[in-house]
Amino acid sequence: MGNLMPYRIAVVGIGKIARDQHLPCIGKNRNFALVAGVSRSARIEGVPTFENLSALKASKLKVDCVALCTPPAVRLAMAREATDCGWHLLIEKPPTPTVGELLALEAYARRKKRVLYATWHSRYNKSVDMAKTRLKGRHVDFLRVTWKEDVHKWHPGQAWIWQPGGFGVFDPGINALSIVTKILPEPIFAESATIEVPANAATPIGADIRFKRGDGAPANLSAVFDWRQKASEIWEIEVGTRDGLRLHLKNGGSILEVNGKTAHKAVLHEYEDIYARFARLLKARKSEVDPSPLQLVSDCFMLGKPVVVEPVS
Repeated sequence: MGNLMPYRIAVVGIGKIARDQHLPCIGKNRNFALVAGVSRSARIEGVPTFENLSALKASKLKVDCVALCTPPAVRLAMAREATDCGWHLLIEKPPTPTVGELLALEAYARRKKRVLYATWHSRYNKSVDMAKTRLKGRHVDFLRVTWKEDVHKWHPGQAWIWQPGGFGVFDPGINALSIVTKILPEPIFAESATIEVPANAATPIGADIRFKRGDGAPANLSAVFDWRQKASEIWEIEVGTRDGLRLHLKNGGSILEVNGKTAHKAVLHEYEDIYARFARLLKARKSEVDPSPLQLVSDCFMLGKPVVVEPVS
């Protein structure tokens, strides 16, 4: 496709995140033209909506790429089907329910010569970039992640989050881990976790996690995720280094404090940046897949001790 023609994109899964973020950002980006939606129940005004990908393919509508915004548990088969149709893929986070599926999908897209872009929206933030630069080459010996919000506010009526593969509180928690895995100069690893699971759910509502450095050096590295926060949201990451640097990312990573003083307040346009990046990847015919946030979540489940707590309403 030439540079003057927009990429014809279909949005698959027309839920809250698609309506809140993907559709508005596609509408504002001249590199994309929304041509279709795919959903069993919802509709997008102004473009045809199909019940499934097979129906979209059968329509003979010209499509270059799809944004996959369905719950992660059902994505692998859909992603393969879209790739088989010759369409490039953008995938909402978390990309898949398991690391194995993501790696298999990456290999499949490579074999089919299709672009696969597994997005981590919280990484698209100037304050996060500045934190990464500040930490480069330093020895991190302190990390405290506090990620607390009200599930009923942020996931109203979304039953899939409580089902196997729905991630539970790790759905927002993986946003924090996507920042952590971007800014730290060396990878960290899950060491232990306490995972609180409601009596009537399959996925956690809270988690208390300890991490470790790969070299075994002493470090105080932890995270707390909680979906029972009734007051204002707390989305914060604190990092300390052996030479005395202290960074504090607040408001989901948009505010950076360095040694107690505000260094930057970012204006958030995460999804706008995601689609700008997708256009560049499509032009270069390059994929972008980083499984490290998903790997940390998987390891937390593997090493975590489950504790049953009161049912979720």
